[in-house]
Amino acid sequence: MASTWPLPALGTWGLAWAVFAVLREAEAPLLIALTAATVAGALLGVFADTTWRRVFMAAGFPLSLLASGAASGLPAWGWLLPLGLLALAYPMNAWRDAPVFPTPTGALRGLAALAPLAPGAHVLDAGCGLGAGLRELHREYPRAALHGLEWSWPLTLFCAWRCRFSSLPTRVPARVSRGDIWVADWSVCDMVYLFQRPESMGRALEKADRDMRRGGWLVSLEFSAPNRLPTATLDGPNGRRVWLYRIETTLPQSTAP
Repeated sequence: MASTWPLPALGTWGLAWAVFAVLREAEAPLLIALTAATVAGALLGVFADTTWRRVFMAAGFPLSLLASGAASGLPAWGWLLPLGLLALAYPMNAWRDAPVFPTPTGALRGLAALAPLAPGAHVLDAGCGLGAGLRELHREYPRAALHGLEWSWPLTLFCAWRCRFSSLPTRVPARVSRGDIWVADWSVCDMVYLFQRPESMGRALEKADRDMRRGGWLVSLEFSAPNRLPTATLDGPNGRRVWLYRIETTLPQSTAP
């Protein structure tokens, strides 16, 4: 996206304006049209490669609408609704990590061959977002006990609804809960999967070395951990690489599961 900038921003604003225009043409209330178009722009904005570009793409439509005067009939408090919805969907402290980067379909194909897990193994998708990563993990490990962790309440609820599939040994659906991936206990995990940011990977590997049992796996889509050679790599569709790190440390006796 960086090489084509500002085309992504222009396309995002154009789409948001199209959503707004279609809804108004259908005689939707002004506040509903404003909120829907703002949310559409913000969802596309999360794919930008820097925080400021995300903000720029998300804020472009409401600012241009305000400048155009097309929302002159909206009360002043009405502008707080779309902003409030965005803050609820993705709280500000979550932007330190990767806001809603969906795992592409097929990106983890072949992972189970490189990192085999026993039936009932505990697999965590750290930052599960809309559930795309959990669905890919389920395809690779249909007999694993899957757990998704997400900071946003709305995304947590949507992911839990989307990932109702059951693992074969227990027939228990994937467990999705709200929480901070950096505070969560990884000691029970046989594998932790992330699709975060390059800046997060050093911290993730340190936590995996500190928390996880010997022989566990830290798996990252696209981004490698600094100062550590991977145990294996997997080249997925569109050149997306999966980085696998086998945890070779041993948990202290007092914290071992």
